[in-house]
Amino acid sequence: MNDRTTGSTGSTTVPYRLTRIGVVMSPLAGEANEAEGVLNPASGRTPDGTLHLLPRLVAEGNVSRVGLAEVVLEDGVPTGVERRGVVLAPDAGWERGKNNAGVEDPRTTWIEALGLHVMSYVAYGPLGPKPALAVSKDLVTWERLGPIQFAYQADLDTDLNLFPNKDVVHFPEPVPGPDGTPCFAMLHRPMWDLGWFRPGEGVHLPAGVTDERPGIWISYVPVAEVEKDLSALARPRDHRLVALSEHPWEELKIGAGPAPIRVEEGWLLIHHGVSGTIDDPFAQQQKVSYAAGAMILDPQDPSRILARTDEPLMEPETEEERSGTVPNVVFPTAIEEIDGVRYVFYGMADAHIGVARLDRAE
Repeated sequence: MNDRTTGSTGSTTVPYRLTRIGVVMSPLAGEANEAEGVLNPASGRTPDGTLHLLPRLVAEGNVSRVGLAEVVLEDGVPTGVERRGVVLAPDAGWERGKNNAGVEDPRTTWIEALGLHVMSYVAYGPLGPKPALAVSKDLVTWERLGPIQFAYQADLDTDLNLFPNKDVVHFPEPVPGPDGTPCFAMLHRPMWDLGWFRPGEGVHLPAGVTDERPGIWISYVPVAEVEKDLSALARPRDHRLVALSEHPWEELKIGAGPAPIRVEEGWLLIHHGVSGTIDDPFAQQQKVSYAAGAMILDPQDPSRILARTDEPLMEPETEEERSGTVPNVVFPTAIEEIDGVRYVFYGMADAHIGVARLDRAE
């Protein structure tokens, strides 16, 4: 049995910082699809190079859709958006439950090797939140690949498909798999408590895991398999634990933010950490605080952490971050480069979308 408990990285040096720029999108008065907020956007560029956000739009009853909004720039800095409609709605049966529905928290990665934007999102269907994939050439028309089907792995002594899972993001280029084979890789965040589904069922941990707090995992699909059949992208295997909570600001759980970006130190992963108290993990109102931190992952083995922040890069401070549908939330979900400057787009208290500049700290 493999020991899957992560240890200290031995380094806290992540030479990057976040600086707030402001709010770029807020709910539009009278727009039914935005009645309960706009938040947690994906991002990408249409074929003409125009930068867009793909925000989560929340209608009454907490029903979510994925919108498209062109980013407005002033002197190269994001300052607002122009709405372009809805590109994904909970139309598939597995995206709709009897008492809930939604396509939530999209993350998109342009994978050059495929010539496609790959979107991961949370399908809130009959059995709660499950991760799903869709692909697009233009950000407008999306082809669903369906729910992610995690391959059974005997040494885990469990089936990842039994559990809710969120925060799926893809690396933008192939990385070495566990045996060195070039693979498309995804990070994700399983949640082991099944009490929400069957009262009293409680927590079921995979073999070798002793900490029940949700953490960041990685799974792989060989490039050769995806080149033969695109739908193979939704059937990852070789699941490995990457990171668990280590610091007070992330004491409850952690999850991936935007897709990792390649920097000189390795793969830079902006992540979120949660502290506070959670009575019901699926309730909208929580007594928690979401903050943003970062890790550097090894380019030769992206399941290995080279460095990690011990303090947040950004935590709730402004009125929009501290007051909203879920108070005290900074939730980064997208990174884009504009004229050589990187910007991080993030959800603010599950109600607005903000932007911060990502700089290398000297």
